Amino acid sequence: MKRSLLASLLCLAACRSETEDAANAAAQARTAAEAQVRRDLQYLSSDKLEGRGTGQPGGDAAASFIRERFRSIGLEPAGDRGDYFQAVPLVGTETQPESSLSFSGAASGITPRYLDDFVLWSEVQDRSVAADGDLVFVGYGVVAPEYQWDDYKGVDVKGKFLLMLVSDPPSPTNDATFFGGKALTYYGRWTYKYEIANRLGAAGVLLVHTTASASYGWEVVRNSWARERPFVKLEPGAPALRAAGWLTQEMSRKLLASVGQDLDRLFEAAAKPDFHPIPLGVTVSSRVTQKVREIHTQNVVGRMLGSDPKLRDEAVVICAHYDHLGIGVPVDGDAIYNGCVDNASGVSAMLHAAEALAKSPTKPRRSIIFLAPTAEEGGLRGSEYFARHPPIPAERIACVVNMDSVSVHGRTRDFTFMGAERSTLHETTDAVAREFGIRVVPDEHPEQGSYYRSDHFSLARVGVPGVSLHPGSEYESLSLEDGKKVFTEFNEKHYHRPSDQYDPAFDMSGIVQVADIALEIATRVARADALPEWNAGDEFASVRAAAKAKQ
Repeated sequence: MKRSLLASLLCLAACRSETEDAANAAAQARTAAEAQVRRDLQYLSSDKLEGRGTGQPGGDAAASFIRERFRSIGLEPAGDRGDYFQAVPLVGTETQPESSLSFSGAASGITPRYLDDFVLWSEVQDRSVAADGDLVFVGYGVVAPEYQWDDYKGVDVKGKFLLMLVSDPPSPTNDATFFGGKALTYYGRWTYKYEIANRLGAAGVLLVHTTASASYGWEVVRNSWARERPFVKLEPGAPALRAAGWLTQEMSRKLLASVGQDLDRLFEAAAKPDFHPIPLGVTVSSRVTQKVREIHTQNVVGRMLGSDPKLRDEAVVICAHYDHLGIGVPVDGDAIYNGCVDNASGVSAMLHAAEALAKSPTKPRRSIIFLAPTAEEGGLRGSEYFARHPPIPAERIACVVNMDSVSVHGRTRDFTFMGAERSTLHETTDAVAREFGIRVVPDEHPEQGSYYRSDHFSLARVGVPGVSLHPGSEYESLSLEDGKKVFTEFNEKHYHRPSDQYDPAFDMSGIVQVADIALEIATRVARADALPEWNAGDEFASVRAAAKAKQ
């Protein structure tokens, strides 16, 4: 009995020692991971990279850094011709201050000031572009047969200037079956407004800005459009808007008042399905002078090959854009838009996920593609090009897991898996949430239309379901009240401003948490027997179905 008791005690001690050793090893691994994430974050958001502007030296340096990190991690190249880089042919246009916008008729005395009252550019990739046309108010500028909504009512707007409201037609009862209710649909995005106007042959579009409808203030519009903007190079003969821009709410009100119209009443009229376009009796003349240059930039693409010979030609994409706004209008003497949270944080998370996968003793059946797109801030241009020219056919991409602006204030107990609810992918995200002990919460700000504002959306447009990871407000290290303040403060004080920069006090455990969750979602999908499927009736389900039918 004594020997048996002694043996038991020795075994217990050994087990306790092994448990402690394992705990110590895990703690050391977490510390090392957070240290590496901090180094990546600090470098990518440093002044040395000058805000990682697209086609600028700092952006190229960021791409080269990611390429070398991919190489050292052990990912194989999945870009062009055996490299990690996928060249993205862009044309950069930068509106010059001498560009002008003027009105004739009753509004002829109104002289809007560039940047203060309007921003303007041309989607025609020439140095000087003039456009003239009668101004027509077209409400929200939406044609949505599924909602029995048509703001144009068959009116020919070819060659016209269109004045439009941002966002969706409102749902008085927040009915989710009517333009998403409180949630913004793609019809409400400014990109849709320009796209449909271009399809209808309009000469130009002026959007009415309000902070409520755009979900950001005029300063964000000014900072975002008063700089070089990239576009995928146009094919010869492709149609493009000659003039595109925004007007401040005050200038819009003044313009409309000059022709006997009231902005508030037009908002009311546009909210009704029987709205008809309203000619305003004004001719708009725009003269856009812009710097034009070809931009040599690139996505960075690496791959971990799957273990199953039959399934390795399919893949899951883990994505985080590396670009930001570069050097721009100084704010409090600082002109470098470092983009620490947006999106050096997401890239740092993606790099940690790649390292964790490389160190794992088992590899998933499908391949994992790690994608760092360029030019996200310029309109999702890098992911747009990747989606059109993927390394494997889009129908073989199981899903995309996107990380754009993740937590630098530590771990959270709640998460939003944006977009997962649109497909069977939500089954995977729900299971991962249970495993990680986190609470799934809906998008706290659906009116901002965040689903349509990051790179996973480019892949959705070619039929690939996805999810974008957003930590919630219930931080482990902060009170709930302070956690909610984090989002508000960032959005109001730092988003797209030079003050979005690295702080040594940032807590890297949140970035590691997001990376671990992203990798778990990706590997579960990569191990599964079947690919995720869009929900019946989703706006992108037909795209996937059409691609499969061609196989």
